[in-house]
Amino acid sequence: MTLANATVRSGRHGPPGNRTDGRPDRGAGTWFLVLPALIPILVLSVGPLLYGIALAFTDAQSGRTRSTQWTGTLNFQDLLHDGLFWESFRIGLVWAVGVTVPQFVLALGLALLLNENLRMRWLARALAIIPWAMPEVVVGIMWRLVYNPDAGILNETIRDLGLGDGRDWLTGLATALPAVILVGVWSGMPQTTVALLAGLQNTPHELHEAAALDGAGAWRRFRTVTWPAIRPVALSITALNFIWNFNSFALVYVLTNGGPGGRTRLPMLFAYEEAFRYGQFGYAAAMGCVMVAVISVILAVYLAGRLRGGDDR
Repeated sequence: MTLANATVRSGRHGPPGNRTDGRPDRGAGTWFLVLPALIPILVLSVGPLLYGIALAFTDAQSGRTRSTQWTGTLNFQDLLHDGLFWESFRIGLVWAVGVTVPQFVLALGLALLLNENLRMRWLARALAIIPWAMPEVVVGIMWRLVYNPDAGILNETIRDLGLGDGRDWLTGLATALPAVILVGVWSGMPQTTVALLAGLQNTPHELHEAAALDGAGAWRRFRTVTWPAIRPVALSITALNFIWNFNSFALVYVLTNGGPGGRTRLPMLFAYEEAFRYGQFGYAAAMGCVMVAVISVILAVYLAGRLRGGDDR
């Protein structure tokens, strides 16, 4: 046996963990390093998700002594005929779109402004993210004071301007949902602004200079240089915002608790009431499964439409 053949055979039949070229296989070590981050995800996210899916096929209810029975798809069959749930689903879609679209438009304008070389820009950037730093419960309490029909700053301003006596914004059937949407836009705009601002700052300045030398105006530079550069960021943050907004709970719960007359009862509020007010855990879990499935389909259609025509980079 020649020395070359011996070397080849040694590389092919080396000890476990070695690659065919003689270098050690780092796959096992990589998995070992990932485990500390993977275990919490499995325990706190994947595990409860699978348990919730299994719960949706049972008649689980509150009560320590009550036995749980497997019911198959009975909960989902009941959901198909539950008009209140589908009405809450419609309200949730109106809420999610009504918050996500203005949120993105206003955040894009603010990001473009904060990207300019303005005086005290650092202070403006710090003030812009204040709503993001506030817990949703605090935001809800603050805006309840703003909307207060007797002493709220909004009605006081309306009276001072002579525009009327104001109104009870959060209990009016016609004003409750728009009032809550306004709060959602205000509280969620900072993170969208930060994401878009990061995309703008990663755009090479030389491209703008070259476009300006070619005679391109501000709108044309935005359309041909800025937007293609931030489009992947815009796509990602819009999809995430839609998910976050549709799954909102704390903000609407503090502001209206789903009222008046269910006009602001989002699907998460409906599922919460079924589970923790009426004790129907299995039925509430089925609602969660339906919400996840429908939102996944909507996002898949949205992303497919935006990415059609080539890979979005």
